[in-house]
Amino acid sequence: ESLHSCIALLGIAAGSLLLAVHFYSSPRAAPLIPSTALGVLLLLLSALLAYAGIRRNPRNGSLLVALCLTLSSFWSGYGVILILAGQGVLPTPGDARDALVPGLATFTLALLLLAVVGFLCGEPLLALVATAMSLASGHEVALRYSSSLGPSAVACSHLLVCLLGGYFALGRILCFLAKGRVVLPGTEKKAQEQGWASAGNPFVAPGLLLNVLSASVLCCRLLGVTPRLFLGHVPWLWAAATYQVGICVLCYRAMDVLMATAFGFTSILKFAGGYSLLYPTWQPEEPSLPTPFLVVFSILFAVLALFLSLQSPVDGLYLLVFVTYCIALACSPRGFFAGGPQGVAVAIFVASASVALIHLYNVRAKAKIPTGKGAVRALLARSNLLKLREGPDLHAPYLGYSRYADAEILTYACSVLASFALTATGDPQAPLATVVIPWVVVAGGILKLLGGSVAFARGKTLESSAFILYAVMWIIWGLARYAGLHGTSRSFHAAVGIVAFMLFNSFVVFCSLFLSTAWFFYSLTFMLVAGSFLLDAIHALPAGYDVAASLIFGLVSFYCFLAALASSTLENCCLPMGKPVVQLSGVGAGATKCPHLPARKASSVKRIADILRNGGTCGIPTDTVYVLVAACSRPDAVEKAHRSKRQAQDRPMSLWISSLKQLEPAKHLFTPLLWDFMEAAWPSPISLVIPRGEWVDFLGMKDSARYVGTPQSVAIRIPDCSVTTHLIDLVGPIVVTSANPTGEADTTHHNQVYAKLGDKVDAVLCGGPSPENIASTVVDCTKIDTGNIGFFRVGIIPKAQVLQILEQVQKK
Repeated sequence: ESLHSCIALLGIAAGSLLLAVHFYSSPRAAPLIPSTALGVLLLLLSALLAYAGIRRNPRNGSLLVALCLTLSSFWSGYGVILILAGQGVLPTPGDARDALVPGLATFTLALLLLAVVGFLCGEPLLALVATAMSLASGHEVALRYSSSLGPSAVACSHLLVCLLGGYFALGRILCFLAKGRVVLPGTEKKAQEQGWASAGNPFVAPGLLLNVLSASVLCCRLLGVTPRLFLGHVPWLWAAATYQVGICVLCYRAMDVLMATAFGFTSILKFAGGYSLLYPTWQPEEPSLPTPFLVVFSILFAVLALFLSLQSPVDGLYLLVFVTYCIALACSPRGFFAGGPQGVAVAIFVASASVALIHLYNVRAKAKIPTGKGAVRALLARSNLLKLREGPDLHAPYLGYSRYADAEILTYACSVLASFALTATGDPQAPLATVVIPWVVVAGGILKLLGGSVAFARGKTLESSAFILYAVMWIIWGLARYAGLHGTSRSFHAAVGIVAFMLFNSFVVFCSLFLSTAWFFYSLTFMLVAGSFLLDAIHALPAGYDVAASLIFGLVSFYCFLAALASSTLENCCLPMGKPVVQLSGVGAGATKCPHLPARKASSVKRIADILRNGGTCGIPTDTVYVLVAACSRPDAVEKAHRSKRQAQDRPMSLWISSLKQLEPAKHLFTPLLWDFMEAAWPSPISLVIPRGEWVDFLGMKDSARYVGTPQSVAIRIPDCSVTTHLIDLVGPIVVTSANPTGEADTTHHNQVYAKLGDKVDAVLCGGPSPENIASTVVDCTKIDTGNIGFFRVGIIPKAQVLQILEQVQKK
């Protein structure tokens, strides 16, 4: 936590030092730092700031997260423009000025908002840094229009940031050397004041400020600040779009599905805007926007705004501005170059800045600015039809504990956007003249790939595979068919590739029979779209078939979008996804009722213990691989575990205890050498095979004891895993077997437990990947009294280490 704060503030100081040197030396014929070199350095520092902002723990509500991400996005766009100017792409000083002014004006305002909130909420150091950076941006705007001002004012503001960074570094060094006895004001390490749940999502404010940036480009053109829209504005738009995709992922980490979807939507608009400004650099005319797509996009924004208003009315009303924006674009043949969309951009600029200020203040302050959440919650509490999903199960994963919320809403929406974009019939001679590539490649491909990755992290294997497969197809087809490669896409090689893709998708269609009805139609209708691709590749496409196939797939995707949106927001889902078309007993019988509980929570371990005491079998993590366990005190559970595995004779079930105190009543039944060896060897990944005897009766297994070990011996162990030993403390000794069918590889992740054993397991304790990929070392101690031990299997612990333990015990 302290390291990331230091990286962030010292990175800001380093960037300010570069800019101070640049502006102090700019009046010279040859500046000390060339424009290209300065741009590259700023890009490197922007990556460092983005890392610090993402990695820093946002739970204490600090403004440093917003400051890092805002400055990182600013320096990335600023650096690219400096590189373009240094390489002669922006040859005249007027081009560089027109390119820089929208971003400089935006970040003057954004950093001023951060400074105000910092002063109000007791973070003076960050407030001073933001104030100095805001002054530097404001002075640079004035410098671009009046050379009489001189660059010294800009350099002085950046130098002030360097001094603040030096003060912070000095304070941390003194605190470290004096072991906390000397602390300079503003440099102390603050304790966490409030949890993430109360502070809200800290990534919303930077995302809103990026909307201010993209709107500023169009606002400056409408207000006459810049005379035209051109290539120099593309870095601001695409930097904002790229960072919003990253913030979309961070919002999923913060379990904020609706705002993540909103930022995914707005990033698509920014990519399209940058493409539209880039196109006139190689063609004289301005590109046209597909009207059907924009109408559908406005509908998606409106539906998302409706559901978002149930959680936060202010955010829901804010999204309505983008509904107007999409309608304005649809009504303007010139798209982003027309006055209508630029007028709506002014409203976006004002609304984004206002809502960003509210989120910045509410994340840090104890007294919140009301956004209507309480009123809506109280209103819905009286309704039996609409009830918001709340509590710890709000984002319960399908298989296993996940750090991400569900991204299916955005993924289905991207399918709708990409399919309706294909309905735009552009000029075959100038395929790039219609803005289709961003909708197909970014919406259909990149964001769908993101959704597939999140679905994989949540354990949704089939859904993630389908999303990633479809994303690859959208990207390839979008680049080949709509990027001027029309002839290449109509070839034998393209047809072979599409046939291969259709074979893969046929497997997805078959598997979706066992998932849900909606998923079956979703994958089946995409087969129609792939079929239109194939017919086009072989020059046999009937008139209107591609449009009809795209519309059918788009409508099915829209239903899935509504169903996922309703299920993630409301408890009583209004639009069901349907039962599996083919019902199977066991694993294929729809969604699992087997609870998957995070191992990091003590309440989860307690719940697993209750299930084991009631006769259940559970998959749990250990210091090696995942295992299936049952309580020794429940003979019926021990027999159930044996039946579920059909144990092979060479892999019998073993016993685990949490300490030798659990065997203390039977200590007289063990030889002194064996008891001392067990004390020296445990806890560890060493399983000891010891002679079977009367001591087994003390564990309470009764007749089920015949399923454990062999008639001559039993394997026993104390695992070196705090979660496992705590569970055994609550339940008592347990019977253990590997969490996989006999003969298969060991299970190394909680997602694999239910996938391999299905309904044979009653619950899974989820700890992520196992620390090892092999099971424990099994040592034969049946002849230890003669000083001999053997090895059934050598896992993590080498033979030499086990022999060393035995030698030490024998000397004792």
